[in-house]
Amino acid sequence: MKVIAVLPEGLEKEGANELIELGAKSVKVLLRSVSFEVDLKGLYRIHLNARLPFRFLREIAKFSCQCPESLYKRVQESCDWKKWLNPSQTFCVDVSGHNLGLPHSHYTALTVKNAIIDLQRKIWGHRSSVSLNEPEVSIHLHLSNGGASISFASSRRSLHRRGYRPAMGLAPLKENIAAGLIRMINWDSSMPLIDPLCGSGTLLIEAVNIALKFPIGLNKSYLFELWPDFDQQLWKIEQDRAIQAIDKTKKFPKIIGCEENKEIALQAKNNIAAAGLQDVIEIKNIHFNELFLPSQTGIIVCNPPYGKRIGTYEELCDLYQELGSFLKSRASGWHFWLLSGTPKLGRFLQMKAIKRFPISNGGIDCRWMHYPIN
Repeated sequence: MKVIAVLPEGLEKEGANELIELGAKSVKVLLRSVSFEVDLKGLYRIHLNARLPFRFLREIAKFSCQCPESLYKRVQESCDWKKWLNPSQTFCVDVSGHNLGLPHSHYTALTVKNAIIDLQRKIWGHRSSVSLNEPEVSIHLHLSNGGASISFASSRRSLHRRGYRPAMGLAPLKENIAAGLIRMINWDSSMPLIDPLCGSGTLLIEAVNIALKFPIGLNKSYLFELWPDFDQQLWKIEQDRAIQAIDKTKKFPKIIGCEENKEIALQAKNNIAAAGLQDVIEIKNIHFNELFLPSQTGIIVCNPPYGKRIGTYEELCDLYQELGSFLKSRASGWHFWLLSGTPKLGRFLQMKAIKRFPISNGGIDCRWMHYPIN
């Protein structure tokens, strides 16, 4: 089957690498997405282990259409709706992109909905109900260059939510973005990992879960479990394999997060406990200037405020200056990775980055920057 993985902008290449590692074939990098081919076993494995996608869309049909009338007809002909959507099931429709004769996503979605329910009435004499929040079948239509594709989403909600983070700071970093950033630094879990401004602790939690090979999709329910070709036995086999792959004997070096705000530090500790990692990650309720780094050199990661939602520019100038001084005086030989959302603040570090990767974080154009500390 052909599947689209929807990804954060800037992490498409890393998302493709992850999918290839998990067995995806014919992988193609697109804007904010990756297309690939996979069988059922691979689909289940990817849902259990892929950390970067927001969602997966299984493509069912492609066709040309230029107006509501042609869309209505093509949708009805696109697949065997008797198999995919029984009137007893609820459904929803969402639309991305546009064609010349189909410029409005809301009216385009209504056309798709009407095409389906009219066909159901013709076949069965009654129709499915629409459910925006808890659909049993989630239909996605994508329009582009006079063409359209119909896909079924494999989940109701974004897959970036892991379930360990009921407590979040004011500007939380999404879990899938954090996982992508950690993959990019090539941390091999043999060296210390420090976050001097750890907030909710997301970067550290994602790093440890990657090292443990913990299947982040293990305890989720998926819409593919309602698809007509769902294989319960195969799904159970892949779940068991994912559990067996967890490295339960792994020993970690020092993994430390600093958070000066007492309430946010407590939130980070609660998140870490919810992830079952309280024996691996240590949160210190101190300013990073009070931190003594381990003797073994390692990696420092940081997602400081950008001045968009937290902190004034003047306050952040001082923060970046302090951080730069701390790194140069205490962390010689370490490597520092910074997610920067305000380029002009970076100069207050008084350090030179050797790598810059563009990443979109919550709609903010950021750079994931690598500084070797001399």
